[in-house]
Amino acid sequence: MRAARYHGPGEISIDEVPDPTIESPTDAVVRVTHTAVCGSDLWFYRGESDREEGSRVGHEPMGIVEEVGEEVRHVQPGDRVFAPFSISCGSCEYCRKGLHTSCKNGGFWGSTTDGAQGEQIRVPQANGTLVRVPDRYADDQDVLKSVLPLTDVMCTGHHAAVSAGVEAGSTCAVVGDGAVGLCAVLAARRLGANRIVALGHHEDRLEIAESFGATDTISARGEAAVEELRALTAGGVDHAIECVGMGAAMETAIDIARPGGTVGYVGVPNGVEDGDLVDSLFGKNVTLAGGIAPVRAYVDDLLEDVLQGTLDPSPVFTKTVDLEGVPEGYRAMDEREAIKVFVDLT
Repeated sequence: MRAARYHGPGEISIDEVPDPTIESPTDAVVRVTHTAVCGSDLWFYRGESDREEGSRVGHEPMGIVEEVGEEVRHVQPGDRVFAPFSISCGSCEYCRKGLHTSCKNGGFWGSTTDGAQGEQIRVPQANGTLVRVPDRYADDQDVLKSVLPLTDVMCTGHHAAVSAGVEAGSTCAVVGDGAVGLCAVLAARRLGANRIVALGHHEDRLEIAESFGATDTISARGEAAVEELRALTAGGVDHAIECVGMGAAMETAIDIARPGGTVGYVGVPNGVEDGDLVDSLFGKNVTLAGGIAPVRAYVDDLLEDVLQGTLDPSPVFTKTVDLEGVPEGYRAMDEREAIKVFVDLT
């Protein structure tokens, strides 16, 4: 089979790799039909995080079950399924608490098991990890494109909004106009926010934010953005949502939070300095909540909305490639030519 592998900064290739096989009774083998390139993949692509050369990449798989281990009961061969970016058993103490990313028996695509940008994957802990798409939607390509963001960015944006305490009638602000930030706008609207301010630097992305429910957009940077938001909201917001991971974005989120407010953060931390940020939180009694999104805890509710047609995050995909085009997908995202790349293996 063929799969995408990392060979150093800026180097992704499609290589021949061994076919996956059942190694444990709780495994499944899935033929991948759709996957994606994620903004977090760019950290290793740019050489800004460590990764072993030759490793397989990708963490957003959807496909058809080909084979299951003898202990797999929740899915069967022929089922249309997708999987969160983290693997989880569904039954340990952390999974029962809804903290699937800390599963005692779990792991992550591309680190503890092979990456998902390939023709097939072995799925450990298939009972807890795989999510089945109802048969009536299994071949609806438009629906499947709307479902795929539930593997990561839609649930991550939702986690940010929930962590920030967004509720019906509230005013919130989203820092970041990448796929996660745009999905956080969708999530805030779904949670009933009355006013949603989207902060970003790309007019085309802010237009999508408006279509997703943002009532105001700000394209200024740094202190200018903070001042503009404070003027719009009479001093700041109770619910600030940080979806970038860079120090400047976290500073902005904290600066726009009103005293007693909450910052929900899901941006993978990169270049964040602790001391000054903690001082800023302390002085205003601002709560910082969030972290890596426990996708499996949210996915059932969000999937229901997608299937009912009331939630559609698919516009975050602005470029489509086949498996051979994955290296081009990385380049396009790295150069800001695409928000998120949809990989179609059908």
